[in-house]
Amino acid sequence: MKYTWRIGRVFGIDIKIDSSWIVIFVLFSWSLAGGYFPKSHPHWSFALNWVLGLVTSLFVFASVLVHELTHSLVAIKQGEKVQSITLFILGGVAQISQEPKEPLKEFRMAVVGPLSSFVLAGLFYVLSRELLPLSEPLRASAHYLAIINLTLGAFNLLPGFPMDGGRVFRSIVWKITGDLKKATRIASITGDGIAYLLIFLGIVRFLQGGLDGLWFVLIGWFLHSAATRGYSQLMITEALKGMKARDLMNTEFETVPAGLPVQSLVNDYILKKKERVFLVTVGGDLKGIICLEDVKGLPREEWEQAPVSQIMTPKDKLHSVALDADGAQILATLTARDVHQVPVMDGDKVAGVICRTDVLRVLQLKAELGV
Repeated sequence: MKYTWRIGRVFGIDIKIDSSWIVIFVLFSWSLAGGYFPKSHPHWSFALNWVLGLVTSLFVFASVLVHELTHSLVAIKQGEKVQSITLFILGGVAQISQEPKEPLKEFRMAVVGPLSSFVLAGLFYVLSRELLPLSEPLRASAHYLAIINLTLGAFNLLPGFPMDGGRVFRSIVWKITGDLKKATRIASITGDGIAYLLIFLGIVRFLQGGLDGLWFVLIGWFLHSAATRGYSQLMITEALKGMKARDLMNTEFETVPAGLPVQSLVNDYILKKKERVFLVTVGGDLKGIICLEDVKGLPREEWEQAPVSQIMTPKDKLHSVALDADGAQILATLTARDVHQVPVMDGDKVAGVICRTDVLRVLQLKAELGV
């Protein structure tokens, strides 16, 4: 199971690290301390290699964070909302509220990432030259950071969606064709081609005895998955286009008391009434919402004792939507906020409730009908 930890907040954006980041940080530090620095500076001590390896690895991921922050700040300037930035095993990802609505906006948002890496590469290179007569270890670290940022910027400019270069490429095709769907398909196919090329080169390199070939295979596999997922997300958005909250919501919801045991909820409400979502109240006042997905997340041995208030989504964490809210944006809200349901409000009154399963059921029906 993966976990994510919030480590800070910059410019109003939550900074998080995924549990997979720990793996890559350890591998990066071990690679530097056990290979790169000892080979280039054999006279250094074991302790110095490891201290410098750990510090340099931290600066590598700080550079990745700067890269993602530039994307986020441009997105904010263009009117988008950025929830968080998460560092994970293969870099970082900014969670932006929605895709850019115009080619030029996407171009700006995508191109600043590689540019920031090139700027950092230049700064670290200059710093390495300035530190040359002062500190050999610091010079070596700065020189390595210059190389890694140059590599990061160049790699991200490859025209494979959803990398930055792929998004730049998509924005250009989008501008020429005026068709976002067509542009995404072309950019995704290009991304797939680059992914398969990396996997092929990685396998060849590994067969030649180079363990670094495994990195090429891993990155290629990641790009292939990301390209497929990026196109699928667009198709989902297209499928939900024109649908409103009133079309997706469930109006046949019931209320349950906050103190009701989860086992009673399952026996007396979910199984008997065949419903999946319930409003939780105390004295008639709304306190939260509970869905079938919330129940499934609780170990069965705790159902008898745990009240529904323990696993419900409380009212203060609910993000309600209006009756005319766009379907694609509702799905983005559910995903971005990592909640299973949102209430649909008609003024101060709850008109209905939308669960993730409601949206997915509509998508499944459209897929089966070929719509």
